[in-house]
This record gives sequence, C-alpha cells and structure tokens, in this order.
Amino acid sequence: MTSELSRPQTVRAAALAAVPAALADLGTLVRIPSIAFPGFDPAEVARSAAAVKELAEGLGIFDRVEIRDAAIDDTERGMPAVLATRAPRNGRPTILLYAHHDVQPVGDETLWDSPPFEPTVRDGRIYGRGAADDKAGVMAHIGALRALTEALGPDFDLGVALFIEGEEEAGSRSFAPFLRENADALRADVIVVADSGNWDATTPAVTVSLRGNARFTLTVRTLEHASHSGMFGGAVPDAMMATIKLLSTLWDADGAPAVAGLAQRDADTPPYSEETLRDEAGLPDEVAPVGTGTILSRIWNKPSITVTGIDAPSVANASNTLSPEVSVVISARVAPGQSAREAYEALEAHLRAHAPFGAELTFSAVDCGDGFLVDTSGWAVTDARAALADGYGVDPVDIGVGGSIPFIADLVDEFPAAQILVTGVEDPHARAHSPNESLHIETFRNALVSEALLLERLDARTL
Repeated sequence: MTSELSRPQTVRAAALAAVPAALADLGTLVRIPSIAFPGFDPAEVARSAAAVKELAEGLGIFDRVEIRDAAIDDTERGMPAVLATRAPRNGRPTILLYAHHDVQPVGDETLWDSPPFEPTVRDGRIYGRGAADDKAGVMAHIGALRALTEALGPDFDLGVALFIEGEEEAGSRSFAPFLRENADALRADVIVVADSGNWDATTPAVTVSLRGNARFTLTVRTLEHASHSGMFGGAVPDAMMATIKLLSTLWDADGAPAVAGLAQRDADTPPYSEETLRDEAGLPDEVAPVGTGTILSRIWNKPSITVTGIDAPSVANASNTLSPEVSVVISARVAPGQSAREAYEALEAHLRAHAPFGAELTFSAVDCGDGFLVDTSGWAVTDARAALADGYGVDPVDIGVGGSIPFIADLVDEFPAAQILVTGVEDPHARAHSPNESLHIETFRNALVSEALLLERLDARTL
C-alpha cells in the first residue's frame, strides 16, 4: 500500500531529479567567457545572455522573456540582462529571483589547475570561472523553477520575476537605471539574491549583513619629472618613498585600520577558530592574522583597507630612477550601517593629513556602495529558514559577509516594501574571484532543493 506524496515531498523529489540537468546546463554557461570588464569581448556577454534567455524560455512558465539593457550615461549602455516575468494569481505573492551571468577575469591562467572556461570535476567539485560566482546562482534559480513546474504543473499561482544581470562583477553601473526603467516588471513581495555563501559545505546560511565598499585610485606625485637616484637620492623624495610612508599610516601595529571616522558595528558573532580561518583563507601557520576582537567581528562588522593595485615601475623594468608619480587602488570595506561615502571622506581626509614631504595627492575613480542589514522579522525570512533546513537537513546559520553587494541598496531604494533575502550556493572553499574557482556539488544540490521548497511555500501562501 502506497501513500500519496505531499506537495513539499513531490517538489523535493522533482528538485533532486532536476540536479543533473542543472549541472549540465551550468557547464554550458561556464564555457562562455562572459567578462563584462572593459577590454574584453562584449559579444561573449551577449552570448551568455542569449543562453540564459533560452533556459528561461525553456521553462514554459513566463508571460515574457527578454534581453534588456539600460543606459549608463549619454554615450554608454550597460551589458545585457535577462528579464522574465509571470503575474501572480489568486492572491499569491511575487518573488524576484536575482543572479548574474557575467564573471571575473581569469587572471594568471598558469595558476589554474585546469582551463578556466572548461568545467572540470575533481573531488566532488566543479572547477571553472563562474562555476560558483554566479552561474551556479543562475542555475539554482532555473533548476528550482523546473522542479516546481514538474511537481505542480506550469499553472501554479506564484508570481515570478527572473532578473539575471550581466555586469555585476564590473560594478553594476547600469543597475539603478535598469531598476527604474523596469520597476513594474521587477516589483515583488520577496527578492532572493543568490550571490552569497554558506557557513560551510553542509550548513546553509542566511546572510543578514554585508559590508559596504569605498574604492578609489590615489595618485602620489613628488617630482616634475624622473631623476637619477644616485645624483639626487638622499635629498629628493621620490613618489614611491612618499607612497610607502603614506600607506603605512592606514593601519595600526595590529594591522587594523587606523583611520579616524571609520565606524564599526557592535554585534555578536558565532564561534570561529583561527584554525578554520587558516584553512579557509589559505593563511600559513607562520603568518599571523591581523586586527583585534573576534575573527568574525573583524570580517563582518569592522572596516578593512586593502591596496588592490599599483602602477609603478615593474621589477623587470626597474632602473636607478626616482619615480615622479605612483598610483594605487585602495579598496576599503565599510562596516554595515555606515555610509560608504562617509567612509571614503574619512579616508581622503586621513591621507591628505598624512601626506609626507608635501606630496601632491589626487583622488579619482571613486566608487562607493553601501552595506546592508537585513530585517529578519518578516515572514519571508521565516519561510527561507524553514526551506533551507528542509533542503540541507541542517538548521541554517545567520551570517554576516565581509564582501559587498552594493546594488542591494538600489533594490531597497526602488522597492522599499520588498523583503530581501540574500542566499547563495558557495561554500568557504569556492575561491570566487581567484584561480581554481569551484562549486561544491553537494552544496549546489542542497541549495537547489531548498529554493524549490521555498517556491512551494510561497505558492501556498496567500497575502
């Protein structure tokens, strides 16, 4: 004697069955080098958008599926995004599912153990650029919608908007205009941003805080032209000396930011050992961590300052010359709750006050994005936690994330009534943005099942 499966059980079974096809489609997407940065072929981003559009159309559930872009300014348009919509019925909510199909550049390809755009399976992981960040997020959405459609049929009542952006890694420069131009299509009761991580490979997480980011280029000039280091060294300050002295003032003896005006958030963090930090970050035993306080407070709730690039003579081109000018890129992560613009102004004031030898400072390419604190009191968070627990078989953890997703502030501004959930398919060893980026297959399976179960819960909810 057999018993009829409940709706959630039927959806779970369909989701598990959908995983192999979702992984195969993920491999197809990973093979497309959809890098949206200047200097890379925009045709590949367009090809990626077309592939995502085909996947969305193949679901057979949307009233409309389109590739759209928006203007950045009077002369430039953003990269193509995929927008698909279906209206809700019978008083059901609408959910907006966000991910992005563009990826980071490869970097030094010799550091990859397998070709970055050839998905390769090793030890339960799929390696490739974008395999985790964020084409896995795209396929978690597609796979979950496939499962829901297979289990309930295409005439379910839940409203769905699918928004797959094409320039997140390049700064989402047309994101806010895109939201304004497509506000009616994107408006939703719940927004799921699938671009974060999990506590570990087997424990899901709901991201409840994100740091902001203040990024800029600093140029330090001390000379009108280059001069011979033997003829004038010892009397004339070169730009490299001035830059090194200036940058050293940004941190205290513990390696924590020493800039007045940078705030920190006072919030508890769960236990997290130095051993775990070393394992997940690749920190050797002989290198000490920086900062003070609990390790997760340093990553989630306090600011950090990183020099991410420098323009100066290379080692190969070094000569006995006093450099007249040096440029560096400074990327500061801003504590949740502080305005990124306020943090940038504190950094600029600090650098100007500490400029050595009267060095001339120029600030350019300033890019500020605010952090985010999730309101965890809404019903959507409750439903998401329950779906994650059912999908992973483990209760989820509320986490902060040291990284930044500045466009979430744009979502809040445009859709203030929406409940925003930040989730993801990455585990701490995904190495997003780095060589040998990878997706843990079991984590992806659990994430897809969890999202399908969330969709089922929302389809059963009447507003």
